[in-house]
Amino acid sequence: MSKVASKRRKLGGEFKAKVAIEAIKEQRTLSELGVHFKVHPMQITTWKKRLSSEAHTLFDHGKATKSEGSEKELFEKIGRLEVENDFLQKKLGTIR
Repeated sequence: MSKVASKRRKLGGEFKAKVAIEAIKEQRTLSELGVHFKVHPMQITTWKKRLSSEAHTLFDHGKATKSEGSEKELFEKIGRLEVENDFLQKKLGTIR
C-alpha cells in the first residue's frame, strides 16, 4: 500500500483579493465562485469579510508609517533609559 500525501495549495494574496472582489460584486453565487476558482464557498466568505473589514487600511498608509516611527522612537528611548539606569546603579551602588 502506498501512502499518498495530499498537498495543500498555497494561495497568494493577489488570488484571494481577486476572489473576494468577485464575491463582493455579487454577480455570481458563492457556489458558482467556488466551482470557478476551485475554492470552498466558506473560504470565499472568510476572504470577503476580511476584505470588507480591512479595506480601510489601504488608505491609512501615512498613519501606519507614523505609528512605526513612534514605535522605533520608543524602543530607542527604552534603550537609553536602560543604559542610564545601569550607569546610575553602578555609581550609587545597587539600590535593591
